[in-house]
Amino acid sequence: MPANKKLLFLPGDGIGPEVMTEVRRVIDWMDRRRSVTFDITEGLIGGTAYDETGSPLPEETLEAAQNSDAVLMGAVGGPKWETLPFDVQPERGLLGIRKEMGLFANLRPAIVFDALAEASTLKLDIVKGLDIMILRELTGGLYFGDPRGVEELPDGTRKGYNTMTYTTPEVERIGRVAFDLAAKRDKRLCSVDKANVLETTVMWRETMESIKGDYPDIELSHMYVDNAAMQLVRNPKQFDVMVTTNMFGDILSDCAAMLTGSLGMLPSASLGAPDESGRRPALYEPVHGSAPDITGQGIANPLATILSYSMLLRYSFDMAEDADLIDQAAQNILDGGLRTADIMEEGKAKVSTQVMGEAIVNELDKLAA
Repeated sequence: MPANKKLLFLPGDGIGPEVMTEVRRVIDWMDRRRSVTFDITEGLIGGTAYDETGSPLPEETLEAAQNSDAVLMGAVGGPKWETLPFDVQPERGLLGIRKEMGLFANLRPAIVFDALAEASTLKLDIVKGLDIMILRELTGGLYFGDPRGVEELPDGTRKGYNTMTYTTPEVERIGRVAFDLAAKRDKRLCSVDKANVLETTVMWRETMESIKGDYPDIELSHMYVDNAAMQLVRNPKQFDVMVTTNMFGDILSDCAAMLTGSLGMLPSASLGAPDESGRRPALYEPVHGSAPDITGQGIANPLATILSYSMLLRYSFDMAEDADLIDQAAQNILDGGLRTADIMEEGKAKVSTQVMGEAIVNELDKLAA
């Protein structure tokens, strides 16, 4: 078992600190029962970082992240900071750390737990058993392309503009991650673009086709993004792994998330390229936001953050057995009827953030007995 791995905690804003507290319970349990030790440091990011340092991504946080084996984050943002200048809003901290760490591959699973299948707004037969992996390119495209900005025109009107750009190496590296993921799953990969309108994604599609020959066992298909959005709510189980651009992935992964019934259940991983030693920069975070409307009430769902920690074990430390144990514990307590407010159903037991975290640890005790 790995020992003394460097792990950076970034609780962030809103419910971030509350859900991260429950992850600590799981980490402490692993230290006691699985002889897995992490050297944990904690840093600032987002709105709380701005309040204390004047920056949503302090240099100290970025340095700590770059010197860590993995980063686990809560959430950023909230109404308190919405009036700040654009370049110091909390979300700049998140985008900044992704960019500076070179985290180009965002893995967002959309998994429907059997116990929660009826919580989806779609019919049971459409979503039960759903297990999709959406791979979003994270450091290019419209969100980072230049030129960008807003300018005043001579006639007194204003023009806003952003630039969507990708290079073939950028597409190749995300494509290879997608093919590798598909090889470990059902060997089906759907690349999503808008090649009938956008030249950038014509090149995207051609590049995906160019690397297909290196993966003869993988079935590669292509789909326009508007059709992909429709198909996700029409017949989502037709997909296994989907790979797409930054903006398209942002939208489609949130759509897929709601197929599961709650954003509070979904984890994510953002990975960079491995260095010569094989160490790969990585950041893990729940898909849900900072939820300022319920902050401090003790009702936030910690499972997405706990499952993000499970992904951390799986992808950063090759600890699949331990990750499987956590995933099974989450499945079992849901099967047993425990629910936080966001996934509450009639006849189930409504519990707090803390009780849900305690239940995970108690279930881990049973599984490890």
